Amino acid sequence: MNVSAGLIVLVAALVIVVLFLFAAVKIAREYERGVIFRLGRLLPEPKGPGLFLLIPIIDRMVKVDLRTVTLNVPPQEVITKDNVPVRVNAVAYFRIVEPNNAIVQVENYMVATSQIAQTTLRSVLGQHVLDELLSERDKINAILQAIIDEATSPWGIKVSVVEVKDVEIPAGMQRAMARQAEAERERRAKVISAEGEFQASERLKDAAAIMSQEPITVQLRYLQTLLEIGASNNSTIVFPIPIDLLTALKHAAEAGQPST
Repeated sequence: MNVSAGLIVLVAALVIVVLFLFAAVKIAREYERGVIFRLGRLLPEPKGPGLFLLIPIIDRMVKVDLRTVTLNVPPQEVITKDNVPVRVNAVAYFRIVEPNNAIVQVENYMVATSQIAQTTLRSVLGQHVLDELLSERDKINAILQAIIDEATSPWGIKVSVVEVKDVEIPAGMQRAMARQAEAERERRAKVISAEGEFQASERLKDAAAIMSQEPITVQLRYLQTLLEIGASNNSTIVFPIPIDLLTALKHAAEAGQPST
């Protein structure tokens, strides 16, 4: 009877030891930290990574993930500075750098960061006109990142990147922008055409100045033009020929005939 009682006591002791070890021994992965509360008081240093011991019943641990978190900011209705309604969504990348602050300083750091991102997105985009929102995306992203990072810094959070993803513009505004872009393209085409005509006139002026120094060049150019037109057209074309040119050709013919 005494042997049975001793065996029961031994088994009970072993069970208690196993339960104690199960409750006391904890393992944290490389990207995890354990925030420890001892009798309700926060220990100054988080535990991990690796194996560590807790005091059962006295210690309570909250695990914190240190990996970068991707936070999708829901679409926000924004009125730009030039009174254009747009619908914008964004994505933010952040990670916890101070595990203790992330647990103690804010109730739910994910919800809090999301709310800060949404309000900052509406506030910042409301200070810019639509053209800046479409063409200066990098500048706006940098402003959003700086503001959100500063707001979440007391919570032990580091915001590394904030990117505006999609900007939805009303259909009427899209048509107006398309007309504006078409008018801009037409304006550029007219400017380029006018610039080409100006350069061509400059070259013609230079050519006229050169030809005025040698009158025979005008006659040669005239004959070359006749040759080009005759090669490209099969119809009969009547050209007026200057008398000076005929006189010059007559003199050339007479000079080439043998004397009798």
